[in-house]
Amino acid sequence: MWATARIQLCGRFVVDVDGARMEAALPGRRGRVLFAYLVLHRGRPLPRDELLMAGWGADAPTEARSALSVLLSKLRHGLGAERLRGRTEIELLLPQATFVDAEAALEGAHRAESCIAEGRWAQAWGPAGIAYHVATRPFLTGLEAAWIDEWRRRLEEVRLRGLECFAAAGLGLGGPALAQAEERARMLTELAPYRETGHRILMEALARRGNVAEALRAYERLRILLREELGIAPSSPVQAVHQRLLQSADR
Repeated sequence: MWATARIQLCGRFVVDVDGARMEAALPGRRGRVLFAYLVLHRGRPLPRDELLMAGWGADAPTEARSALSVLLSKLRHGLGAERLRGRTEIELLLPQATFVDAEAALEGAHRAESCIAEGRWAQAWGPAGIAYHVATRPFLTGLEAAWIDEWRRRLEEVRLRGLECFAAAGLGLGGPALAQAEERARMLTELAPYRETGHRILMEALARRGNVAEALRAYERLRILLREELGIAPSSPVQAVHQRLLQSADR
């Protein structure tokens, strides 16, 4: 019986079970798609129709059912029959101590945001790093399916959330960490220019580093972008920072 498993779906595809690499035992590209789907939906039996949709999409050809049976047989052979249970409904059995990088990214983003909300800046750093760095790597490289596209969109959001938490943690820690807050806020404004959190953190980081004039220019760039592209004004939290900066500049 397996004791531990480490599965990497972002970046290089890796299946490590008890220290032994097993990804080569998976049957081709479609086999990897089905295996990844089973991994991310472990804990419940999956009907064959759901696996057909996962592997072939809504327009699955008539021969896909027999192809699915062949792939499941090969997966059982590669993973061990005791790990793929059921015939009409299929369930992948993995050890409790299973690490899946895509799931760790989601959990990291949630933990980092909880730490930020509670003002535990230093504790946010590690989980924010997991969220950002894992989600930066491409999900299931070279494989295509509708559910894979959904996960890619989900992980792109996790990437931005991780970067936000990185920047917010640096801002909260202050001191030398302000340089990192500024750097990550600039990255965020480039990756998601309409996401106002990055602009707000950038303004605050610049101001705390003594560059109020540049912080005000950052606000102006955001204001023009939102006006010209979306026809809206910056949000209330961003405007509040701007007003505070104006008051400090007048002193």
